Order: sequence, then structure tokens, then C-alpha cells
Amino acid sequence: MGRATTPTRAGATAALTLGALGVVFGDIGTSPLYALKAVLHEAGPVTRTDVYGVTSLVVWTLVVIVGILHVGVLLTADNRGEGGILALASLLRSGTRRPRLSTAVTMAAMVGAALFLGDSVLTPAISVLAASEGLEVASPSFSHLVLPVALVILIGVFVLQQVGSGRIGVVYGPVMLVWFGVLAAGGIGSLAQDPGVLAALSPTWAVSFLAQDPLTGFLTLGAVVLVVTGAEALYTDLGHFGRRPIALGWWCLVFPCLVIAYLGEASAVIRDPSTATDPFYAVVPAWATVPVLVMSRVPVRDKAVMPMLE
Repeated sequence: MGRATTPTRAGATAALTLGALGVVFGDIGTSPLYALKAVLHEAGPVTRTDVYGVTSLVVWTLVVIVGILHVGVLLTADNRGEGGILALASLLRSGTRRPRLSTAVTMAAMVGAALFLGDSVLTPAISVLAASEGLEVASPSFSHLVLPVALVILIGVFVLQQVGSGRIGVVYGPVMLVWFGVLAAGGIGSLAQDPGVLAALSPTWAVSFLAQDPLTGFLTLGAVVLVVTGAEALYTDLGHFGRRPIALGWWCLVFPCLVIAYLGEASAVIRDPSTATDPFYAVVPAWATVPVLVMSRVPVRDKAVMPMLE
């Protein structure tokens, strides 16, 4: 009986993990489209040392904010299996008998909910525009189409809200699996040309970058936050998929693919500093620009829809 149960549980976990890819990680999975570009812009003129420092900041932000804080800590603080700011506030309120502390928790929850709603407004615009700007990479003559295409996509994602997170996960899970494969493939291809950027995996580069110019480092941190855009979905969607599938999806696929993608972009910038204006497409072969451009629309739709479904 036990032998028959194990494969069933493993299959269920695999199915939930695949669904989590489509619902939980659609947001953070599309950050390579624009995050490193924004970080390098704040860092100013790029040198090899600066690129190493910025890339190290990006990698260790993923480790600390997502890996340690969200996966390691927050996913264990569920409220009867549910996650999210309101579930957390309810959990904290039930653990205190002091009226003032209870009121403070309620106010904090209201602020957190407001910030989440603000993110739901900003995320679609940033994500969709970042993907649509790929039209200019394919051909500068398409620049006038960027805004109209973005508007059409935004209208489409609002229409998709009625579908629900369950069906979204079924559809977008396999697509996001392919998307992360594309990120990893592009990163590996770029790293093969300059593997020296792997040194940026050391946190010493991040510390050195911040210590060298504290003001620039501080401003850069404001852009580095973009690499963890959507990390809140790991806790918000805890009730949909459970801790184990989300943690497996992060550590086994999403995290390594994101790290490889960012390292690949950094490698491309080191080889040609002019690519700092759009490092994502710098790692994409010319023949694959249009297919990747089209594919980027799919996770962006997921990314724009999910904050409003949650």
C-alpha cells in the first residue's frame, strides 16, 4: 500500500510544482527582461568591477530576500495553511491580548494591503512595456508599435482575470517551464564566451561595490529591488499550492535559472558595455529574437493577471 501511495504523492507534488511555476513565479520570472538594465543604469558607467559588484548584489538579493526570508521563514508562518498579508495579520492578532498591539498589527496589515494593491497597478505597466520594447530590438521601425501593443496586452490580461488562478496555473505552468529553460539557455550561451563573470557569485563583490561609493550603492539598491518583484506571491499563494511545491519550484528550477540568466546578461555587458541599455536581448541570438519576443508576452500576461487574482 505504501509503495502505491508514494508515486501518487510524488505525482501530486510534481503537478502542484508545475502549477506554481505558472501562478507563483510568473512575476519574478520575467524580471530579467528589465531588472539588470535598471540596476546598471543606476550604477552609472559600467566597468568590469562594477558589473561584478552589481551582479553579486542581484544574486545575493535573490538568496536573502527570496530564498532565506520568503522560502525559509515566511512559508513556515502559515495561518491554517493560508498565506498573504491578511492571513499573517490574523495570525499575529490571535497571538496577542494587548489591544494596542492588536491595533498596530491591523494598521500594518492595512498598509501592507495598500502596498500590494499599488504593486498590482504598477507591475502590469512595467512588465508589459518591458516586453513590448523588444519590438525595437527586432526592428527600430517598430518603435511606434510599442505603446499600442502594450495597451492591447493590458486589456487582454484584465479580461483574463475571470478565469481564476487554478486554470491559469494549468495553462501557464508548462509555458513558464519553457520560459525558464530559455532564460537558462541564453545565460549559458553567454557565459560560455566569458565565464569569468562567475566570480560575481562571491558576496565580497557586492560588499566592495557598496563600500566603494555608498551613495551610488544606495541608489543602486533601489533598482536591485526589481529582481525580487513578485516575491510576495510565494507567501500569498501558499494556500493554493503548499510550502513544499513552492520551495521545490524555487530551489530546483527558478533560482538557478534566474542566476544563470543574470550572469549571462552581465557577461554580455562586460564584452560590450553598449548592451547595458538592454542586456536581456544581448544574450539572445539574432535568429531567436522574434521567437523570444513573442514568448516573453506569455509570462508577462501571467505576471500582470496574477496580482489581481490574488
